[in-house]
Amino acid sequence: MADRILLYISAASDLALEREVLSRAIVEIPTSLAWRIKQTPVGDEALDLEAVAVADVHLLLFGGDIRAPVGAEWLAAQRAERLPTLFLKQDTPHTPAGQVFVRDMERLGHWRTFGDVAELRRQVLALLTEHILTHAARYRISPEEFEKLRTWQKQLESAEKKSVDKTRGGAGAGSVILSTERFTPTGGKLVGRPKSKGPRDEQ
Repeated sequence: MADRILLYISAASDLALEREVLSRAIVEIPTSLAWRIKQTPVGDEALDLEAVAVADVHLLLFGGDIRAPVGAEWLAAQRAERLPTLFLKQDTPHTPAGQVFVRDMERLGHWRTFGDVAELRRQVLALLTEHILTHAARYRISPEEFEKLRTWQKQLESAEKKSVDKTRGGAGAGSVILSTERFTPTGGKLVGRPKSKGPRDEQ
C-alpha cells in the first residue's frame, strides 16, 4: 500500500531489548505514513514468512548465535531474492554456528555494526527516513513532508548520543501504527494531545 510501510525485524531472543527499542522508536519519524511492524515470533506466535517476502524494509539484527526462527526468515528472504539490511552487535561472542553465519553473510552483503542500542536506534531511524525519501513518489510524500523529513534526518545524524529508556515495554512481535493524517480511525483510542480548537471548530 502506498500509505503504509511494512517493516520486518528479524532478531533472536538475545536481542529482545533492541527489538523493543526499535518498535517504539518508529513513531519518532515525522511522517504521515502508517507502519506495519512484524518481528521474529516469540513463544507460540506464528512465523509470517509471507511478510518477510514482501516487506518494504527487512532488518536482520545479529547478536551471538543464529537461531531457528531467524534462520527460517533468512531462507524466506533468499527465496524472494531479497537481502535484509544487516546489523551486527559488536563485542559479542559468537557461537561456532554464529561465526559461520556472519562469514557467509559477508559474502552477500555488508554488516552495519552497532555498539549499543542507542547507536542502533539512530542508524535504523536514519535508514528508514532515507527509505521514505528515496521512494517519496511511491508513498505520495508531499513537498512539505519531504522537507520536514530531510531536516529531521540531518538533525538525527548530527545529534549527540542519548540514553535509551530500557524499562518501557514495546510493540512485541507485531504492531500497526496509523497516522490520522492519512487514516481515519473507526475505533480504539487516540494517543497524544488533541489539536486545539480554532474559530471554525467552535461554531
